[in-house]
Order: sequence, then C-alpha cells, then structure tokens
Amino acid sequence: MPASTRSNLLMPAEWELHAATWVAWPHNAKDWPGKFEPVPWVYAEIVRNLARSEAVEIIVNDGDSQRGIRSILDRANSLGSNVHFHRWPTDRVWTRDSGCIFVQNSQARRNRLSAVTWRFNAWAKYSNYRRDMHIGKLMAESMDVPAVEPMFVNKRVVLEGGSIDVNGRGTLLTTEECLLSKVQQRNPGMKKKDYEAVFAEYLGVSNVIWLGKGITGDDTHGHVDDLARFVAPNRVVTVVEPNRKDKNHTPLKENLRRLNSASDQDGRHLEVVELPMPSPIYFEKTRLPASYANFYIANRSVLVPVFNDANDRIALNTLAECFPDREIVPIYCGDLVWGFGTLHCLTQQQPA
Repeated sequence: MPASTRSNLLMPAEWELHAATWVAWPHNAKDWPGKFEPVPWVYAEIVRNLARSEAVEIIVNDGDSQRGIRSILDRANSLGSNVHFHRWPTDRVWTRDSGCIFVQNSQARRNRLSAVTWRFNAWAKYSNYRRDMHIGKLMAESMDVPAVEPMFVNKRVVLEGGSIDVNGRGTLLTTEECLLSKVQQRNPGMKKKDYEAVFAEYLGVSNVIWLGKGITGDDTHGHVDDLARFVAPNRVVTVVEPNRKDKNHTPLKENLRRLNSASDQDGRHLEVVELPMPSPIYFEKTRLPASYANFYIANRSVLVPVFNDANDRIALNTLAECFPDREIVPIYCGDLVWGFGTLHCLTQQQPA
C-alpha cells in the first residue's frame, strides 16, 4: 500500500555496498541450553567469510571476553585487520533487532549516514533487555553519525530490523502478524497507516507490502526475514511449503499469493522466486524457525543457513541464480537455530 514521502532518509538495500557488518559475540549459554559449545565456532566462520570483503564490528561484553574471542578467531583463521571490537555488555546477540538501522541522509554535511534507533523491548516477550536497548545508540556514537528516534504520538516506536526488508528504492516488506497482532504487541494503537507514515519518514519508503503470518517456531511472532526477502529491486524470494500437512503450508501459500499480486513503488509487478523450506527441525520437542530466507548479503558473498537437509542444495542453487556476482557460502546452522535465529538475525549492515 503506497504512502507519500519526501524524507531525506533512505534505507539502502542489503546488497548495496557495505562499510561493515555488525555482530554481537554469543555469551549467554541460556539462549542455547545444551548446545552452546559449537555456537562461537559458527560465529568464527561467519566472521572469517565477512572479513574477506568488509569490516566486521564485533560487540563483546568485556576485556576478558575479548581475549577469549580473539583466541577463537585466531584458531579459526578469522582474525585480521578488518575485525574490530567494541566493549558493550549485551543481554542477547540478535543485532539485527537490537541494533540501529543505518540509513543514507541526503542532507548530512559529511558522513551522509544517520542511524535510526528504534526502541527495543525484546520482541515484547522477554524481560531481560536493559543492556540491549542501548546498543543502537552506542553503534551510532561509535561511528560518529546522528541518531534519529522514530516517534508516534510522543512515544518511541518499537521495531526490530528482522521485521522489515527493503529494496532500497522505496518498497518495504513486513507482516501483519508481527506489527498488527495483539500477541507480542509492539506498539499498541498503531495501525497500518501509522506504520506506513513512520516508514516513509524514517526509511524513505513509499510502498509497503503487507504479508500475513510468519513461520512456525518463530518466537518473534512473524519476522519477515524468515519469509520473504528482496534480492533485486524488483525481485523477491519467498519460502514455500508444498506439504499440506505442515503448519507452514497455508500461511506461506497466502504470502505467495500476496506477493504475486503486489507491485513495487513504480507500480510494476514483482518477480517472485520460490525458495523451499528445510524439513522441520525439532530439539527438546520444540520446533525451531529454520528457514533458508534468513540469508545475509555481504559485499562479495551471500551467507546462507543450511541444515544438512535435502533441500539445502536447492536453496543454494536458487540463491546462486539470484546473485550471480556473489559467492554463495553455506553456513551450517543446525545448532545455531536452537537460539531461535540464524545468519540474518545476528548481523546488521552499515552502508558505505
């Protein structure tokens, strides 16, 4: 649905050139009970691949943590001049959601970047987020860019980066389940038109495509980065589930229908590419939010979560066709997803 905008702020698409990628190093074993040990090594692999083409800004809890992390990175051949550390305590490490969103600012005199610092309330679900709620402003201060606080009716707007995806030209994807439901309600009283006005003012968005529900097992209650992602200004990949008995079948079919009838900011129909889902992954009788849509687009590569599943190859080949100029890098996330997130959830890009 279109919304008028004259904003001087614009959120670039993820595939546009990065100065850096931000991550927060995992430290809370309670987020991966019984599976924490392999998680830092997954992070080391992520850092190694990212640092080949851009800076990696790593948020660590303290000096002792930094020394241990440097040892892990060194052993994994992931430590180099592109890796930088910031000593800021965190509750969790999902930087996509707790961090700021860097945007281009056409009126800035020098850096040409600003940082949109949403209010973070741990997905309206958890009580321990007092450290994470400051991360966005700390990121902005460290890069010496102005922080912008989105407001609605004199209150800071709650939003997580994983709940939106943009094409950098004025179109944004999100879900009704995440932003409009009274379950894990972020902003009581805000309606579609209110969100669209906020997106227009702070992200330069003139066209919002509303999908329905998220995937089963997603404790964020409907983040779009497990569902559908822009891979080009007019092309979207979206996950589908052909098994009619699977809980994801009906909501993903409805999202596909909406995308096939949607248009971009210029009124052109989208090119929609279907991406499979992996077979359901359970741990301790809990279904986990495993999705190939949670990939991360770096400067020269695309990091893709894989799960030792038969559909891994199909997903990798599909994304290789979408990104012929980038290396497709599979990262095993069967352990990482026990924390209810994977590659896109833990990263946040800083545009060049």
